[in-house]
Amino acid sequence: MRNTLIAALTCVSLTAFAAPPASTPALLAKGKASYGTNCVPCHGEQGHGDGPAAVALNPKPRDYTKDTLKNGDKVEDIFKTLTEGLKGTTMVSFAHLPEEERWALAYHVTELRKAGGAGTAAAVPDAGTAPAKKTGKAKK
Repeated sequence: MRNTLIAALTCVSLTAFAAPPASTPALLAKGKASYGTNCVPCHGEQGHGDGPAAVALNPKPRDYTKDTLKNGDKVEDIFKTLTEGLKGTTMVSFAHLPEEERWALAYHVTELRKAGGAGTAAAVPDAGTAPAKKTGKAKK
């Protein structure tokens, strides 16, 4: 029984870190359609965090086109956020959606970021984590 449980947990762990599927026009189209249903109410059509529900949310939804994303902005990071949600925010988990649809949404968010000119940025520290101090010394 113990060996069966260990084997099952190993399989779950391995699938949790699977590589993302390739971005295809069909996957992007699926992501755009799902975004219209699942994300526009909070994040708005263009991802500016200005959807109709945003006025009632605290904290406000991220603006995909310019805000730093808490878990990072790689497609894998966005997929993780979609799957787990963000504790302490109004960003809920979308784990109820099929995995392929979550990947499609993650790719659509990366497209919104590109369209808005958002660059690759580091993840935002958790609340209570002090930002790194600047020493004023130039790197050589």
